[in-house]
Amino acid sequence: MNGSATIHVTSLLIASLLVAVTLFFSYWQKLKLEKETIISVIRAVVQLVAVGYILDFVFGYKNPAFTTLLLLFMTFNASYNAAKRGKTIKHGLTISFFSISAGTLVTLFILILSGIIKYEPNQMIPIGGMIISNAMVALGLCYKQITADFRHKRDEIETKLALGADPLRSSKEIIRDAIKTGMLPTIDSAKTLGIVSLPGMMTGLILAGTSPMEAIKYQIMVTFMLLSTTAIASFLSCYLAYRSFFNDRKQLINQK
Repeated sequence: MNGSATIHVTSLLIASLLVAVTLFFSYWQKLKLEKETIISVIRAVVQLVAVGYILDFVFGYKNPAFTTLLLLFMTFNASYNAAKRGKTIKHGLTISFFSISAGTLVTLFILILSGIIKYEPNQMIPIGGMIISNAMVALGLCYKQITADFRHKRDEIETKLALGADPLRSSKEIIRDAIKTGMLPTIDSAKTLGIVSLPGMMTGLILAGTSPMEAIKYQIMVTFMLLSTTAIASFLSCYLAYRSFFNDRKQLINQK
């Protein structure tokens, strides 16, 4: 590493030999993952090259409306993928879109207000992508947990309903568990920063020649924004999703 941000194609070709390590272990242990590995590597290269050219165009087109549309497009796609994790949840796409949008909007607003970032595509798209992606993963975990809990704790909830509790009170513990499930991976990741691992953004900046202290400042910002977005998105999604498990008569719906 020479502190330069430039990586020559020849160097990348030599580095591609690392893929052979994966292929070797797959062949040696008869995992039959050679074909999938090769396809995934080819797809990754093609997709990243395509994205690189697209971002070159996007970053040069400094139009706030265009940047906003891109963020909305990213949010919709993330919401669609998150909703697939909660197929039993009514209006899953709408709930996901609202939750991710709210978390992203609040977080980006604070970052812009603080002066850390500006509303420009070369800053908003990468930062927004990290925020939206993290919220998507959190929602997927929330939906999986809340669905499983409503299935496994059916008798407990029906007992509470029979004793006069409304759907919200009878579901409170399940909602909290689901929110915690969505937030914990981000919290656990924050606990080990700098001790167990150097995060991708910080490592990339250091490799590009940025001083470690300056890279740390950016990573601290990233940690704060991910914690914020995850908390907001998890909270909103779970408190909106629990209603899907009850009918209009406040009775628990049978889960298949």
